Amino acid sequence: MYSVVPFPETLEIKDGRFNLNSETKFVFINNSNKLKNCSTVFRELIEQKLGFDLKVETELKSNKNYISVKTVSSLSSEESYNLIVTNNSINLIGGSEKGVFNGLQSLRQLLKLDTIQGKEKNNGIEIPNVEIKDSPRYAWRGIMVDESRHFFGKEKIKQLLELMSLQKLNKFHWHLTDAPGWRIEIKKYPKLTQIGALGNYSNPTAEQQFYTQEDIKEVVQFASQRNIEVIPEIDMPGHASAAIRAYPELSGGGTEKHPHFTFHPARASTYKFLTNVLKEVTTLFPSKYIHIGADEVSFGNQHWAKDEEVIALMKKENLKNIKEVETYFINRMRDSVISLKKEIIGWDEVIENNMNNENTLAMWWRHDKLDILEKGLSKNYKMILCPRKPMYFDFVQDDTHKLGRRWDGFGSLNDTYDFPDSLKNIDLTNPKILGIQANLWTEQIKTEERFDYMLYTRMSAMAEAAWTRKNNKSFESFENRLKNIFNIYKSKNIYYFDYFSPQNTKEPGEVLKPNWTQNFSTFKN
Repeated sequence: MYSVVPFPETLEIKDGRFNLNSETKFVFINNSNKLKNCSTVFRELIEQKLGFDLKVETELKSNKNYISVKTVSSLSSEESYNLIVTNNSINLIGGSEKGVFNGLQSLRQLLKLDTIQGKEKNNGIEIPNVEIKDSPRYAWRGIMVDESRHFFGKEKIKQLLELMSLQKLNKFHWHLTDAPGWRIEIKKYPKLTQIGALGNYSNPTAEQQFYTQEDIKEVVQFASQRNIEVIPEIDMPGHASAAIRAYPELSGGGTEKHPHFTFHPARASTYKFLTNVLKEVTTLFPSKYIHIGADEVSFGNQHWAKDEEVIALMKKENLKNIKEVETYFINRMRDSVISLKKEIIGWDEVIENNMNNENTLAMWWRHDKLDILEKGLSKNYKMILCPRKPMYFDFVQDDTHKLGRRWDGFGSLNDTYDFPDSLKNIDLTNPKILGIQANLWTEQIKTEERFDYMLYTRMSAMAEAAWTRKNNKSFESFENRLKNIFNIYKSKNIYYFDYFSPQNTKEPGEVLKPNWTQNFSTFKN
């Protein structure tokens, strides 16, 4: 009955019920314009599911049949909220409009709005009386989707954003460029999408797939209405092959397995190109962050050691080896990001590269390198925890599954739920740990069906792991509440993994092999 995911800080059950109907008033006590905006999604859902508009007022005129909403500065954080349901009213207080939005998502789940089929329309809908006080464990509660390897499009991403917001996830990390494909329109460099967007991980002849700048604006606006910040990733200096297919003069070389993998670190034109790209990116994404990747450069930087221009750069800048060239590149692009009034995010290699930690976030992803996390914290990097195990959702989630990755085990629902408390000897209250994130890499995810299967279910566990403090977590309780989340997924025709009856959902997909390198068959540099 009281099914809320993620579970609140406190939830007290009361006697009685409140009936929400066509006469219910929606009253904004203060900050009316901001509160109207942050309640739009909730009010539109009421109209869609119940067939009536809630009457909006800016002052309380009656002592019954109303939902009152206000913000106060005394709550513990801007995302905190208190929700009190009585026979006569629903009263919601938020630390800011973000807190109000979070409270409305809890109310949405208590009302079971998403699964209403229409029979309640005439008489409204009842909600049990309850008192909730709630605040998040972590400020960063994120999901990353890789659309370079396989592309899914804005409607699928908007569906994800909707379900993220329902479960109070607030950061969407959008991996838009990588070796297989460039997926964001940059008007100054049209060949990035004319050529760089051709093909994908499994099909080198696939037609161009990318987001226009209008698409990007639409998705960012949709996310903003749902309290989600969209963080773009433009990969550099490695994972650059798609860009280099379009602009060969940027190539810093690669290997047979990873051809033309890196941007050239010694050419001024490289830094001009990337800075121009980031300038356009900043106009599309209001986020305070830009993710530059900075990972796995060693997959394709061996050519640097014998490149005359790189050798000259090393001499000029007193760089001892190509690892220091990598650091030089990353710090130079960091300066460009800072000049654009943004903070930089990189994968945990930035810690090994000794990037300046000011205005820098590092995403710890290598679960087998706990020392990198410890080093990052000791050097005062702001950290996001997203280790392969259990936060890479392309990993197998059940021991019977045949598709997906494994690494001395896999990422089960239980493992996801237990994170980050399963980490040993790490102070999880360290303020430098901003939060946690799950990553959906798509080498083995080509269809929407498999996208759903690998992401949903575990996303709910991750949402509770990011929001709910350790002392309030209970996997048994989560299992019971998950059943109502499954009803929501069913109502939206999502092909989720049925944790309770794995045999009910056939594991979709096939083993895919990388074919995108064939796009270099006519490449000339």
